[in-house]
Amino acid sequence: MSRIGQAPITVPAGVDVNIVGTHITVKGPKGSLDREIPGGITIDVDGDTLTCVRPNDENKSRALHGLVRSLVNNMVLGVTEGFKKELQIVGVGYRAEAQGKDIRLSLGFSHTIDVKAPEGISFELPAQTQVIVSGIDKEVVGQVAANIRSLRKPEPYKGKGVRYLGERVVRKAGKAGKK
Repeated sequence: MSRIGQAPITVPAGVDVNIVGTHITVKGPKGSLDREIPGGITIDVDGDTLTCVRPNDENKSRALHGLVRSLVNNMVLGVTEGFKKELQIVGVGYRAEAQGKDIRLSLGFSHTIDVKAPEGISFELPAQTQVIVSGIDKEVVGQVAANIRSLRKPEPYKGKGVRYLGERVVRKAGKAGKK
């Protein structure tokens, strides 16, 4: 049995979970999320706990069991607490600046790069070299952060670029000097 799939999900006060067939909607203080549940997995509601139940022991339903539980749990966490990813910009002259809801990045190119905030995503700039991507949908927050990082990945020689906060960049030695 999937240990993750068996774990019950506790629904905090102020969160409303509505399940119609294979469609689940979670509403909370920060917003609302909805999703289709794949693979015949059903969700049982018992008071303030949710339990994911798989229909059989086939490989596909076993694989989806833990996935569906994690997705529903992330929906509940998202509408109550929200998610955030912190990015750090390293390099001389590399910076980010706010443009309303969007951000403008200077990453060593001959031009600046404007990044539009998708619906439900907000950017915070505590410093010129730090960007915080936050929102209620974990997938979208992670994808937006990954898109920003992909604009200038950290390079291995000087470590310049956009990285996640706390990400370890493996450095390479430069060219050896002449003898």
